Amino acid sequence: MNNPIALDDATDEHFMRRALELAKKGEGAVEPNPMVGCVIARDGSVLGEGYHRRFGGDHAEVEAIRSSGTSRLENATAYVSLEPCCHHGKTPPCSETLIQAGVGRVVIAMEDPFPKVAGGGVNHLKNAGLEVTTNVLRDHAVKLNSPYLKRVIHGKPWIIAKWAMTADGKIATHTGDSQWITNEESRQDVHRTRARVDGVLTGMGTVRSDNPTLNARLVGQGVNAPRTAERIVFCKSTLPNASSNLMRTAKDIPLQLFTSPVLQEIEIQEAEKMGATIHRIQETESTRFIDSALQSLGQQEMTNVLVEAGGELLGSLSDAGSIDEIHVYLGSMVVGNQEALSPLGGKGSAEIQHATRLQLEEVKTFGDNIKLTYRV
Repeated sequence: MNNPIALDDATDEHFMRRALELAKKGEGAVEPNPMVGCVIARDGSVLGEGYHRRFGGDHAEVEAIRSSGTSRLENATAYVSLEPCCHHGKTPPCSETLIQAGVGRVVIAMEDPFPKVAGGGVNHLKNAGLEVTTNVLRDHAVKLNSPYLKRVIHGKPWIIAKWAMTADGKIATHTGDSQWITNEESRQDVHRTRARVDGVLTGMGTVRSDNPTLNARLVGQGVNAPRTAERIVFCKSTLPNASSNLMRTAKDIPLQLFTSPVLQEIEIQEAEKMGATIHRIQETESTRFIDSALQSLGQQEMTNVLVEAGGELLGSLSDAGSIDEIHVYLGSMVVGNQEALSPLGGKGSAEIQHATRLQLEEVKTFGDNIKLTYRV
């Protein structure tokens, strides 16, 4: 057994923070895998570091060992933001890679609940004689991979609700006009989010009023989108028109339509001919329909889904407790009128004490616009 130099908690946390920073760089490219970072250090100095860059690519531990320039790391400590895998998937098990490299100690932020790992990586390392420390900055690691954890544990994707509104809280005027409440910088930020998620979800109200395409258009940014999001429409009683932007592009950009039994078979067949994938949900009650649809998306290994919809669908998702994160883009204008549309419909809360509580995560400015990011 190797005998690594004992380190204090502050040192462990220092290197783990760096591992978590590295892990974040994989966002949008590694899903359905989790984001993972790794730092290898000895005597307080970094020997190598890496992160999981893309789905199917080398894992963080392999990247870190490679960057160290040596395959032998006796008495070194590996700091990993998630329990090393212990099974053969698209890559060999990382627990074995660390053992073969001669690492003496492994510090892990949190265990991986994925059934093929779930403590197995820790046990493999311990059984090989390595010293293992767990739960270092665990809360930070849980927060980083909340979308992955939700999918693995609950079988549903992380739902990000997005809307743009005026300073007086309206998403459109009383006549329904909504273009544009926010500036070009804000809209490009939305496209960056579209470029990293697995799906962009909307409802038929938005399809009829805005005729969206819902793809990522990163104009002039020189950015390659990490993934092409599936376009998803909840359309219980009517399908998008054949001339809509969604249907016209269905053979080029994936389009999934979630329908109910009330639709005629001929309508569904025509949509399938145009390239749409149809999911027939037998539940018609709103909350159960949503739950079944989200379970279906989870089974497709979708980790993050962005919702760009009107108040009806957003309200239904909120009432169902399905929203995990909210992106609010605040434009620098007011429109007035009590009949002007607000972001959330649904049943809502009758009393303030029962209102859904949010945690403010980030504030960004885009010119005279503000983006507020909340977690529910």
